[in-house]
Amino acid sequence: MTGLRHFSDAFMAIILTVMVLELKVPHGATAEALVPLFPVFLSYVLSFVYLGIYWTNHHYLLQVGGRVTGAVLWADLHLLFWLSLFPFVTGWMGENHFARLPTVFYGAVLCLAAVAYLLLQRAIILAQGKGSTLKAAVGSDWKGKLSLGLYLAGIGATLLRPWLGQLLFVAGAALWLVPDRRLESSLGPD
Repeated sequence: MTGLRHFSDAFMAIILTVMVLELKVPHGATAEALVPLFPVFLSYVLSFVYLGIYWTNHHYLLQVGGRVTGAVLWADLHLLFWLSLFPFVTGWMGENHFARLPTVFYGAVLCLAAVAYLLLQRAIILAQGKGSTLKAAVGSDWKGKLSLGLYLAGIGATLLRPWLGQLLFVAGAALWLVPDRRLESSLGPD
């Protein structure tokens, strides 16, 4: 899985680079020139945190993974596809000051990336077979299920009040700010 991990790490680095390139330089040298960029910057920070969460957990996931199969490769590409949409939905949401439709699309990408991550976990568990180290490490995966629920609730809340949906997306990120120790601890001591 080392080659897959390196490929995925490089891919995520490119996503982060594309995302930061979407931040435009203000036209002016005053603090007031920064004000219109504030929503863009906030959406960038949220997405940067999410991509950081995916990168760290993905790193451990592949480290625990072991055997690479075709299903694992396709599941990983599926996840990377949804993560590659982060720059688009981040820019759209920020440029439009967290308007309803861009925020719904942002939440949809969060949902689909979460589902893709769960599918990657499942593909690795199947590749490991009986006695899967990953299956033992993730258990019932309450964090994965709760975060997916928060994203779905965030989409619904956005349709009523965009700020409420955004708050739920921030809560989903906050849930993962404490790294998932289940995967790290399954690796044992260095």
